[in-house]
Amino acid sequence: RDDANQAQAEDSGKQLMVITRTPYRISFFGGGTDYPAWWREHGGEVLGTSIDKYCYISARTLPPFFEHKHRIVYSQIETVQTIEEIQHPAVRGAFTQLGVEGGLEVHHDGDIPARAGMGSSSAFAVGLLHALHVMRGEFVSKADLAREAIHLEQEVLQENVGSQDQILTAHGGFNRVIFHPDGDHVVEPVVLSIERKQLLEQHLLLFFTGISRFASDVAKAQIDNLRNREDELRQMAKMVPEALAILGDGSRDIQGFGALLHESWQRKRRLSDGVSNAEIDAMYERAQACGATGGKILGAGGGGFLLVFAAPDKHPAIIDGLDDLLHVPFQF
Repeated sequence: RDDANQAQAEDSGKQLMVITRTPYRISFFGGGTDYPAWWREHGGEVLGTSIDKYCYISARTLPPFFEHKHRIVYSQIETVQTIEEIQHPAVRGAFTQLGVEGGLEVHHDGDIPARAGMGSSSAFAVGLLHALHVMRGEFVSKADLAREAIHLEQEVLQENVGSQDQILTAHGGFNRVIFHPDGDHVVEPVVLSIERKQLLEQHLLLFFTGISRFASDVAKAQIDNLRNREDELRQMAKMVPEALAILGDGSRDIQGFGALLHESWQRKRRLSDGVSNAEIDAMYERAQACGATGGKILGAGGGGFLLVFAAPDKHPAIIDGLDDLLHVPFQF
């Protein structure tokens, strides 16, 4: 609607409700080069995909019959009169960023736990911003949603986060994202045959380690150590075109993708002491002993989800060998 129709709807007291569904993501290669402290000087690139697990945000206008003006429902329930009273930082920041004036009720539900390395905070930011825009009758492109979510997390909330999660969750699909030092980024959809895409999916397993952590805390140690890990980050960025070459050539053994994941994980572990620990290393080694070619802890590290790459005939043994972890089937 245009501004006049929006104002008319508000004046008439019309109640609105919007539900957004935003996918979580898996990052394969290039993680770490998406931190602004790195790509603003060196550029960067990542390869990742959204998956069929989602963050749901519902937002509705509140009629004027309640003692509170805003109601926010997540793992807690908040009822407040002003935006400044909202304890949830992303909700408070998004309301402030978009200048919310009318009373709203916001509910969050997710298919995957928070603080697990699947881009959940960015999916929340993208989904909430999307809902707030739609409530105002505004169409916002995927690219603009990604940029607004990056601004919210990095500038408004001052979180130690990269820039890939907001882009991958806003755009959806399997993408290569290239970051330029001038601040621009390019999203290139990865085009694969159905057979090749399915082959990659069939080689992947996802496990929840049960370890939750604050990604911002883990990421801060990596950001503080960037200048001491330039070689690792440069090599990790180079793995993006290498992985695409493996996927794009149907004559190449897809096990090379798994071997590259293993190499990337070894380099990522050296970015900071917080990326891995003895418990995570033991999980990874068990997967290898059962036939895994490679894998990684998703996100900043320190816990969350373990991605494993292995030939499909090895999957039963790996699932059995990691039976203390929750196996989470998924698709792109």
